[in-house]
Amino acid sequence: MMNFIGIFVLSLTSLLCIAPHAYGRHPAEDSLVLIRKENYTIRVVKKGFRYALLKPDGTVLLQAHDQSGLTLLHSQVLDTRLLSQDDRQASFMVTNDIGVQARVQFTLFDHYFKLSVHYTGDVPVTGSIVARTQGLSPAYGLADHAGFRTPYSTEITGYKSRYFGAGSDHGERLVSNFVIFPRQGVACINLEPHKKIISVSPKELAQGDVYASEMPALYYFTGSVKQIYADYLKVRNEEGYKVYLPKYAWFGVGWEAFGALGWNTNHETVTSDVDRYLKAGFPLTWMVVGSGFWPNDQPSYFATTSFGFWDKQRYPDPKSFIAHFHQEGLKFILGLRIAFIPNGPFTAEGLAKGYFIKKEGQSRLFRVGFPKTECYFLDATNPEAVKWYVRLCDKWKQYGVDGYKEDLYGYEIDGFRDDKLDPVNELLMDEGVYVMGRNGYVGSPADIHRFNDFNYNQNQDRGPVNGLAFAYSGFPYVYPDIIGGTGLTNKQFGGMQQEKLGKYLMREAQYAALNPSLSFGYGPWNLDDKQVMEVCLAAAQLHDRLLPYIYSAAIATYHTGFPYTMTPLPLAYPDDSATYYRENDRVRGYEWLIGTALLATPVYGNDYATATGRDVYLPAGKWMDYDSGKLFEGPKMLKDYPLPVGKTPLFVGGTGIVVEKENGRLVARIYPVTDSSSLDFYGSDSKQANHIAVDHPDWKRVRVIDKQTGKRVKVALKRYAWEFVLENGHDYTVK
Repeated sequence: MMNFIGIFVLSLTSLLCIAPHAYGRHPAEDSLVLIRKENYTIRVVKKGFRYALLKPDGTVLLQAHDQSGLTLLHSQVLDTRLLSQDDRQASFMVTNDIGVQARVQFTLFDHYFKLSVHYTGDVPVTGSIVARTQGLSPAYGLADHAGFRTPYSTEITGYKSRYFGAGSDHGERLVSNFVIFPRQGVACINLEPHKKIISVSPKELAQGDVYASEMPALYYFTGSVKQIYADYLKVRNEEGYKVYLPKYAWFGVGWEAFGALGWNTNHETVTSDVDRYLKAGFPLTWMVVGSGFWPNDQPSYFATTSFGFWDKQRYPDPKSFIAHFHQEGLKFILGLRIAFIPNGPFTAEGLAKGYFIKKEGQSRLFRVGFPKTECYFLDATNPEAVKWYVRLCDKWKQYGVDGYKEDLYGYEIDGFRDDKLDPVNELLMDEGVYVMGRNGYVGSPADIHRFNDFNYNQNQDRGPVNGLAFAYSGFPYVYPDIIGGTGLTNKQFGGMQQEKLGKYLMREAQYAALNPSLSFGYGPWNLDDKQVMEVCLAAAQLHDRLLPYIYSAAIATYHTGFPYTMTPLPLAYPDDSATYYRENDRVRGYEWLIGTALLATPVYGNDYATATGRDVYLPAGKWMDYDSGKLFEGPKMLKDYPLPVGKTPLFVGGTGIVVEKENGRLVARIYPVTDSSSLDFYGSDSKQANHIAVDHPDWKRVRVIDKQTGKRVKVALKRYAWEFVLENGHDYTVK
């Protein structure tokens, strides 16, 4: 009897009973290896090591490559020999057309498998290794690398790189080579912090290493989209690319000094600007001072690695300065980099202890965007160097600094790992420090994920594409940079008219408010336009009202891997073909789910100054306009739906359960869009979930029962939803 869990070899003659549509045609001299698990089958054609991924019923998910499933030193594998097999793995020896050999192993898990390749032989071999199948489409992922492709689109079919990794040309610093095909239920990633080889096209799906002696961890995932992200989360944590629990305050409304003041930062200007925002009603929860706080009269201190040293003229009393903002409820953040200026205050110690990246045994200098001088970079692969660096960060703690905006940029890339900063941020996160991440590879040792500086003088379609690409790639705590970008405070408008600038600020504020985090810089009052001020304030207050709901979605993401904080529609509705090919600079169908009940439909893109509406796609189910309460039945395309400046670009659907802040309390809001649903709501402590269940209520006479007390709670119809006060630790049934 065949063992459907184990692995076995079959000649072609023994496969005549297999349907041709399932396994295809192969030359008579070939032999096959079938590797069966309950949820998938791997088929290996030994000639060329051509492997394919199939469903248990024989349906092909990934077709084998036409020529060879593996290349070594740019030469195709020709021959394959099975070495061993059991119910957990299958090992092979392969040989390419120039005689180079490698050991290949499939390691099997319930819904995914790992492919490992190691060069063998008496003479050590180092070079390229590439695994490949035929391709699929549509495809999503690639984080920053997807965000900078033009024309702008989240769909990455056609992407190809022989040197994939962090770069300085466009600012690709948050790096992921995770690729997902939601329609087919397949994803893959080669976990490799050095330079990688990527090809995503209908003809070829390839991932590999540029220069290596092994490729130890190429993963293929299959199953539902949620199953894929759950397994991807598990793999990231197990492989050392840890995903951290984010902190509540980061998901609120922030303020950044560089956007507000440029280089003109000091005790008075920062205090005045932040307090003006607060007085105007902007509900700030965090702030960043990333420029000019170091001693400005000493060039050797001119950097963010001047740990504990402040400019005495600009910041004469930093403790009371920071304490002022703490009293106003803000987290205080400083800029931080791992670049050390020669002759800087701590550089000699780092050199003496060998804590900087070396070349040929000597600490080397790197070109970097800031500071302008060449710098030494911390060697984050050295645990002692990381500890030393984080202990230097402690010098800021005595002044009350809560965390850091990590912002290394403009660096040389040869030989520089993509995870060059991850160990530093991991240790900071381990110690409870607030971290805004910009550089990183695959893991998430940060509370929020910032995409590259997003300014008024750039193509505005890059922003939403970049943010959605982050979500696809496993970086869903998206922070879309400072509203207004940088440079506005220095009057560097490039001739932008005030009316257009006002529309830019309003549209960007409304877009950013629907992201997991946002911040302001350039004061909207500078335009002396009542509408600009009102719309920006309303956007900030909307985000703050939704802060508990957004953070609960972030906790759900931490537990499941699924990007609940910003869910692109192809992930939420993978079987709905109408959700595909809309997130681009042609259609501008930038939509996403926030949690399980809100659909974001901002009018944003490079037409921000003229657009007054969008074609809004509503997936299956009942949807309600957030402002008007008007109901729609999906699936439906609302052609040129009016979304003028000032209108909240949100619909409510899905579970219909939203939790908001109201007068210092949490209120659950139940919208009449479904008769049966539930939500596990996590509070700001992130530890305990409140379960809210909708159980076929009479929408004219809704009753809410507190399951802890068994009593009815007071409920009222407000803004088209039934609303009640939520008590922490209590579960509720809506009847």
